[in-house]
Amino acid sequence: MKREKRHEPDLALHIEDLTVAYEGKPVLWDIDVNIPPGVMAAVIGPNGAGKSTLIKTVLGLVKPTAGHICIHGYPPRQALKRVAYVPQRSAVDWDFPTTVVDVVMMGRYGHLGWFRWPGKRERRRAMDALSAVGMEAFANRQINQLSGGQQQRVFLARAMVQDADVLFLDEPMAGVDATTEKAVVALLQELRDQGKTIIVVHHDLQTVRDYFDWLVILNVRVVAQGPIPEVYTGENLRKAYGGRIALLDPDSSGETPDAVPREVVN
Repeated sequence: MKREKRHEPDLALHIEDLTVAYEGKPVLWDIDVNIPPGVMAAVIGPNGAGKSTLIKTVLGLVKPTAGHICIHGYPPRQALKRVAYVPQRSAVDWDFPTTVVDVVMMGRYGHLGWFRWPGKRERRRAMDALSAVGMEAFANRQINQLSGGQQQRVFLARAMVQDADVLFLDEPMAGVDATTEKAVVALLQELRDQGKTIIVVHHDLQTVRDYFDWLVILNVRVVAQGPIPEVYTGENLRKAYGGRIALLDPDSSGETPDAVPREVVN
C-alpha cells in the first residue's frame, strides 16, 4: 500500500484547516494548530469550545468535515503506535470486570501483533508502570473498586507502557484530589523531559502557568497558541471566555492572570 506523503515532520502535531460539525453545526471551525515535540501543552477554553472534540478528531474517533492532521509528519492512522490516549473518566465503563494490571497491559496490545497474548515481559512492564504511578499494591484489584484518582493513575500507567511519542489526556485532573493531581503532573512533566509530547485538555486556569509550557486557547476557533509567556494573557483569555472572566490587563493595574477563577464555564 502506498504511504501518504508526510507533512511538517518537525511538529509533534500539525492541524490545518480543520472543521468538525455535528448535525450541521460547527464545533471546530477552520482551525490550525502546531505543537512542537517535547512540550507539555494545555488546551483550554470555555465549555462547548470543542476541546474534547479536537482530541477525538486527532485520534480518529470523530470524522472531520474538512482539513488534515499529521502526527510527527504522518496521518493519524499511520501514527497509531506513536500515540497514547487517556480519556475522560466519565467516558470509561468502570464496571467492566478486569483487574488493574490487566488494564495496564492493554496498553501493549498494539505492539504484540495478531494472535499474541501479553506474557511475563508485558506484565513486568505493567508492574513497573504501576509502581511509577504509586499503584503497584493495587495490581490485582478490580478496576471498579478504585477511587477516581486511583483510576486516573491506572490509565496513566496504561498510556506509559505504550511507549508513545505523543500522549493525549482529556481532563486528567478533573475530580481528583490535590495529592493525585500533583503526582500526575509530576509524571507528565517527567515524560516531557524524556522527549515525549504531552497534550492535555485542562480546565483549571490558575494552574496553567505552573504545569505547562505551551498553550492552545480554543473557542470553536483557535484564539491563540504558542509558549505560555506569550499566549497566557488577559487579552487572549477574554477573547475566549468573554465577559465571564473578571481580569484586568497587567499593564493597566499590575494584575495578572492569577485573578482568573479556578473554573470558568459557559
